[in-house]
Amino acid sequence: MKLIAQGAEAKIYEATFEEVFGAPLLKERVIVKHRIPKRYRIREIDLKLRKERTVREARILHRAKEFGVNCPHVYEVDLRDMKIIMEFIEGHRLKELLEKVEMEERLSLCREIGRQIGRLHKAGIVHGDLTTSNMILRNGKVYLIDFGLADFDSTLEARGVDLHLLKRAMESTHYNWFEKGFEAVLEGYAEIMGEDLRDEVEEKIREIESRGRYRERSWISG
Repeated sequence: MKLIAQGAEAKIYEATFEEVFGAPLLKERVIVKHRIPKRYRIREIDLKLRKERTVREARILHRAKEFGVNCPHVYEVDLRDMKIIMEFIEGHRLKELLEKVEMEERLSLCREIGRQIGRLHKAGIVHGDLTTSNMILRNGKVYLIDFGLADFDSTLEARGVDLHLLKRAMESTHYNWFEKGFEAVLEGYAEIMGEDLRDEVEEKIREIESRGRYRERSWISG
């Protein structure tokens, strides 16, 4: 196995079926997400938290699949070592790809991003870390990855925060065209969730932004 990423909660490895399951001749790649123990936590609490988060992430991925979201397939959940073995999504990361294509294709991809988020929200799930770094284009389909911060939440507030985070991420990474891009995201979102809910979530995003500006002004004046 090869370590490819490490966060505060987990280590991410790239491996093969043969390495993980001992299946001879199966060289297909997989991702192994291992939630690592935290020494500063009481052992029983640490074990409980890691187990809950591992189970929740696997359930979220399963439910997202049921609602037509393109995301990794879960092959196995190991609750002894707190590992999820899932599909390796091979393709082009949208963070880089979106900067290389023409505007027409760029906006088409953004509309598909919106459709995927719409399906996710329709399933009662928020991603929690929507950035184009966590989106991959494979065989013409946009896949969402990295569900470590995802949760079951169907409130308008949670959906607004999810899309607000994406808007901020796009503004930072794709600042030359993010306004048109985010508008295309909302168009795709409305195809799945309906125009009324799009209007509601846009209003919620504006409210969230105004809260941020109020806090910033208060901090400066203080």
